[in-house]
Amino acid sequence: MNLPSRSRPVITFAAVPGVTLAGNPAGDPAERYVPVYLPPSYDGTKRFPVIYLLSGFASTGTSFMNYSFGRPTVPEMAEQLITSGRMRECLLVMPDCMTRYGGSQYVDSVATGPYETYLVDELIPFIDSAFATMPEREHRAVAGKSSGGFGALRLAMKYPERFGAAACHSGDMNFELCYKPGFPPAARVLERYGGSIPAFMDAYESALKKPRHEFVLLDIIAMAAAYSPVSGKPAPESMRLPFDPFTCEIIDEVWTKWVSFDPLAMLDVESHREALRSLSLLYLDCGSLDEYNLQFGHRLFSAKAKKFGITHRYEEFADSHSDTSYRYAVSLPELSNVIAPLPQFSA
Repeated sequence: MNLPSRSRPVITFAAVPGVTLAGNPAGDPAERYVPVYLPPSYDGTKRFPVIYLLSGFASTGTSFMNYSFGRPTVPEMAEQLITSGRMRECLLVMPDCMTRYGGSQYVDSVATGPYETYLVDELIPFIDSAFATMPEREHRAVAGKSSGGFGALRLAMKYPERFGAAACHSGDMNFELCYKPGFPPAARVLERYGGSIPAFMDAYESALKKPRHEFVLLDIIAMAAAYSPVSGKPAPESMRLPFDPFTCEIIDEVWTKWVSFDPLAMLDVESHREALRSLSLLYLDCGSLDEYNLQFGHRLFSAKAKKFGITHRYEEFADSHSDTSYRYAVSLPELSNVIAPLPQFSA
């Protein structure tokens, strides 16, 4: 499969109405412009499989197209893989599930909005109606890194009728190790704002240059908005932190809600295990030097998956959490091989 090369990848932006997101509690835009990479032989008539790429925290679909000197963007990478014959042709859809807190974790929440429902029940049908796709689940995959990896794995567990393959790069899991270490530094930042999340958000959102040392609190607030939202309160008060901001003591009632979203806990549910068994490919990887301790969660997830008879592939590589988009060069060809139909040869 050596296709004619183009001067650059073809990317179109789909204006998705976002009916599901209308009137969301955080006041974020409902209509979203979603980048869609079109493979070289796309002509609007021939149908193609689709890979949904979920961005990490504080990123969105357009982040996959960010230029970095000496390194291809993800669409450029896909283009090179396809034209060199190492990847089969697929559409790449890069959703926008951003919120004012830096991300939605791709879950439904009364604090941010129904982003899980939006992606599964609005975005996917929209893409299938607007583009020449193969709409069956066996021709659709979901992948992502960090929060996107968490989202991809969780959606694959919950919606086997939608996704036939999944890849999780350094996805959030083992919350005990990946989130709890951030609680003390987040509490220290919050203390400077008198313990007030609204006061922090006002200052953070109005700052022309966001203070890097305060990002840890924004991250924890976003997770609380996703995992422990509170209805009936205005943003940004519509979530509960899982710790006392003054003593940093864990609030068990709230922490239990957080843990219910942990892929390791989800793996204890048989319906989720059965969903993963139904995938044509489950791929996971993580850097062995991950700053958020995610390598330990991934090792445990892989061990539990093996115990439960879930076929998967897990790899570690010598790197940290950041700037690892080059790992898509591993997962994208693998995903394309299982969701693209086998080529038809004449007798």
